[in-house]
Amino acid sequence: MTYDTVLNWMFNQLPVYQNQGKTAYKANLDNIQLLSDHLNNPHLNFKSIHVAGTNGKGSTSHMIASVLQESGYTVGLYTSPHLKDFRERIKINGTCISEDKVIEFITANKSFLEVNQLSFFEMTVGMAFKYFSDEQVDIAVIEVGLGGRLDATNIITPEVSVITNIGLDHVQFLGDTLEKIATEKAGIIKKSVPVVIGQTQPETSTVFKKIASDFNAPIYFADQEQYQDYTSDLKGSYQKYNIKTALKIFDLLQSKQWQLGSETIEKGLNNVIKNTGLMGRWQILSHAPFTVCDTAHNEEGLRYTLNQIQAINKADLHIVFGVVEDKDLSKIVMLLPKNASYYLCAPSIKRAMAVVKLQMLFNQFGLHSKPYNSVQDAFNSAKLKATKNDAIYVGGSTFVVAEII
Repeated sequence: MTYDTVLNWMFNQLPVYQNQGKTAYKANLDNIQLLSDHLNNPHLNFKSIHVAGTNGKGSTSHMIASVLQESGYTVGLYTSPHLKDFRERIKINGTCISEDKVIEFITANKSFLEVNQLSFFEMTVGMAFKYFSDEQVDIAVIEVGLGGRLDATNIITPEVSVITNIGLDHVQFLGDTLEKIATEKAGIIKKSVPVVIGQTQPETSTVFKKIASDFNAPIYFADQEQYQDYTSDLKGSYQKYNIKTALKIFDLLQSKQWQLGSETIEKGLNNVIKNTGLMGRWQILSHAPFTVCDTAHNEEGLRYTLNQIQAINKADLHIVFGVVEDKDLSKIVMLLPKNASYYLCAPSIKRAMAVVKLQMLFNQFGLHSKPYNSVQDAFNSAKLKATKNDAIYVGGSTFVVAEII
């Protein structure tokens, strides 16, 4: 089997969440536990950190991995979704798993995966855990895919559990209130394992404290801690919360005898992109016109990035924008600046919201927009119309960003 053949097979076995949405979601851990047993429980062979949250879990995961790498550890990193290449999901010290390793895993386990109807995400988690075990990583940073309690990654017992924040996203799976969503994400809290909460929120703090108490898990709210100011090469304004979250994690790791000095923490935070290959987080694409993309895709995340782009003193603002179908767009559209020009598009996935539907909503809110046949067409048009003194923002969906970087 070739790498492309393997990928096609993986994507075609069962609906994949990033393409199909709700039909790909499995509300139990039975399959991943079955696969883990089949693989001789590779997740038991390495230490880990488990990261959940509505926003910021990807950036936080990469920050943690970068600092651990700078400290001399061999670090696995599992994240989702990927932007350009499936292999981005599984890395060791910033290097993606090889095509040969992907082929090897699927070839060796194809019959088992087919018979037991493993989902794309489940088989990918199994592949990551097997790879990290085989390569004998010192520690792996594992990002939750969706929710927490029923996520396929939730078979690990980490050094530290992390929940960055809670927002109203994926409500069709996790619940329609912050309290319900918090309960699902708190499902990663394990007995006696410390848990770091990135942001204190009145609606969720009680939930976290209660569940942590039930599991005798020490709980810490990172935004209530006092730290010296650290910078990062991740320049989104929202990264200040992720930095604080990461710093509290480093405190806890140090108390467990992990060797992390202040110099390596500083160096790791300022070399996240270099060390891990992270893309799409306030990624500046050009300076004349100033062009930036960001994968923020819900109300909470977009509020920060839109405020940041509007704060930049530029003549005119051009926004290339597309979303997926299962978003509550009414709250998102209310955040969008009235004085911008919008280039509407649909990313090339089945879940994409049709441009005609998106434009109808924009018209209702009095936003000046024009539809385009593709993300690239929209982006090219924005670049043609923008002067060197303007600004271009590309966002609304991870999948829109993926098509232009």
